[in-house]
Formats: sequence, structure tokens, C-alpha cells
Amino acid sequence: MTVIVVSGTGTEIGKTVTTAAVAALALAAGRSVAVLKPAQTGVAPGEAGDADEVTRLAGDEVTTLELARFPEPLAPNTAARRAGMAPVRPYEVAEAAEKLAAEHDLVLVEGAGGLLVRYDDEGATLADAARLLDAPVLVVASAGLGTLNMTALTTEALRARGLTPLGVVVGSWPAAPDLASRCNLADLPESAGAGLIGVIPEGAGSLERADFRARAGGWLAPDLGGTWDGAAFAAREAPEGFTLGPAL
Repeated sequence: MTVIVVSGTGTEIGKTVTTAAVAALALAAGRSVAVLKPAQTGVAPGEAGDADEVTRLAGDEVTTLELARFPEPLAPNTAARRAGMAPVRPYEVAEAAEKLAAEHDLVLVEGAGGLLVRYDDEGATLADAARLLDAPVLVVASAGLGTLNMTALTTEALRARGLTPLGVVVGSWPAAPDLASRCNLADLPESAGAGLIGVIPEGAGSLERADFRARAGGWLAPDLGGTWDGAAFAAREAPEGFTLGPAL
């Protein structure tokens, strides 16, 4: 895969840290990596954004590109309109990703919020950019109550648009998971119809770069270049009698 679109089931669930982990593993495998952030919201000029956070965690070797920055922490279209700025269009995202792909082994396109957040007044979303790129979509989900529904809605929306869910990663696994999180771990693959291919521990984004890079392989499955064993993790963390459900 040359281009992977990273989307979430919502906001503040670990998309950037997940993107950084995927980038770190690709770098460790000797691949050149670029991260594209189509729209950064809620960040002032000169302030570090999500792309900068990926570089901080994964390494300075990562090429980063931000297409637009809007000051208020809102949906991209709303933030652009309130700032009196031009919105980001799907074709602009696709063109930028294709240019990066011509010079890099892997391009990660990190969305803002969930899959169907609007980028312009016509209702364009990250899914539209993914369709133009014919790229698989890595879904980052939360661990707790409600995630089964949100993850299923996201993967259904992907398939309805002819897109392929690459798999699901839990973006922040609690240090002390509650019963819902532990049950969700086993139920997510069946609800999503896509494999659970990683679990990022809570607080991973606060690690120093060297530690983050050293640990990233243990958080992501071989599909993403890591060594994480979903069945073993579920056997350890899920309630007694639960096993990692099959992807439909």
C-alpha cells in the first residue's frame, strides 16, 4: 500500500498517535514516509499541529504537509467558513497525496474528526478523497461504551462508498479498562466487519521518541508492520470466556 487514509469514529480518540505508530514502523522497515494533514483545526499560526506531533514521536525523517489551518476547533468546513478562508476540496487532498506518493514509499492521510465530517459547503468528506485515491481506510476507534455502534457506522459508510476498511485500531487502551472496554475488545471485529489490528496504550503520546519507536511494534499487528497478537491480547484482557471475534 502506498497511501493509507487514517480516519476515526470521532475526535480525540488517538488518530495522531496511531498515525505516528504506523509511520514509526514503516521508518524502522526502511521505508520513506510522508504524512498529509488536509485540514488542521483549532491551532494558531506557528503552533504545533498533528503533523508536527507525528514527527515528534516517529522521527524527523517523516515528511509532513498541511494543506490548510483554521484557528477554531470546529469541523473543517465550519472552521473555514468562520475564518473567511477557502475550504479544502477532496481533489486537492488527492493531488497532494499523489505527489507525495511519487516520492515516498508510504503516505498517511490523517483526517479531522470522524469519516463524514464536512470539508466544504457541498458536503465533501474524507471519504471522497479516499475514493479519488482508491486508498484503504484505517479506522481508529475508542475503547469504551458506544464504540461498537460508532465503529460499525463508520465501516458501513466506507463500504457504502466502495471503500475498504483496512482494519480497526483502538486509539487509547485504558491502563485500567472497564468491563465495557474489555468486552468491546472481543466484539469489535464482528461489529465492524473488519479485523482488530492494533491497540495503542493510553499515554503513548507522552513517550519520548526513542521509547515510542521502540514500543510501537508491540501495538500494531503484522498488517501494519508490527508484532501485536490480537488473540493473545484478547485472551489476556477480555472477560473470561470471550475470544477475539471474527471479522465478517
